[in-house]
Amino acid sequence: MSLVIAPPHPRFSLNQATIKYASLAEAVRLSAESGAESLGLWREPVAEVGLDKAVRLVAEAGLRVSSLCRGGFFTMAEGPARRAAIDDNRRALAEAAALGAPTLVLVAGGLPDGSRDLAGARERVRDALGELAPEARAAGVTLAIEPLHPMYASDRAVISTLGQALDIAEQFGADAVAVVVDTFHVWWDPQLFAQIARAGAGGYIASYQVCDWATPLPADVLLARHYPGDGVIDFEAITRAVLAAGYTGDIEVEIFNRDIWDAPAAEVVARTIASFGTSVGVHLPS
Repeated sequence: MSLVIAPPHPRFSLNQATIKYASLAEAVRLSAESGAESLGLWREPVAEVGLDKAVRLVAEAGLRVSSLCRGGFFTMAEGPARRAAIDDNRRALAEAAALGAPTLVLVAGGLPDGSRDLAGARERVRDALGELAPEARAAGVTLAIEPLHPMYASDRAVISTLGQALDIAEQFGADAVAVVVDTFHVWWDPQLFAQIARAGAGGYIASYQVCDWATPLPADVLLARHYPGDGVIDFEAITRAVLAAGYTGDIEVEIFNRDIWDAPAAEVVARTIASFGTSVGVHLPS
């Protein structure tokens, strides 16, 4: 018997990271069986089965792909490693286009080993996007900069706020480069609502992702995310702001949490849909 009492809101999307240990085929099957209409994919599970098979699995299930994770990680100085990173992002754009994903989510990358030059790393993110923006536009895929909480600035993302992400995206146009609003990463920002409005005015919100923040944080802060409603984030205020800014796309639940990953995937999908409904879906137009 299904654990899902009611089908999810049409804009609900399960980001594949939430059921990390499920195969692509299982993630597609569970999403379709739950009544979800879309799924956020990650490149590694797609690569495991091959791009052609991944495209076929999604199409046969009647799902749309809300986003592809992830590109980015190009803060290093010019040289072979940077060239390889930018080329990998080109491949990611092609994969997103093949899957029908409108958005390639970007994690900028942290400080290069031995560097303390935060400003220079951010400039190199901008320069990489300058190379990739024309190709994104041609592919019909938006490069979406995801600002990460400042605790990740050294190792994962030198872009920490929506304002910083928009400062870069606005140099290239929303048809090529935009931003991700992820509640886990931006809920604390005193400029959050002003920056959401700024993003909306230019059409720069490419993705809205939700999960919750609760303390104490685990030793591995990468795994600190929770089901919506299990922490301190005001989903009503943020969701209403994102809607008021004009965002009409899918809303992904993306959770990194060891206990959730270790639970049966079907139970996680059911719990995710339920928590989304009470914390986020209730604030969406029916």
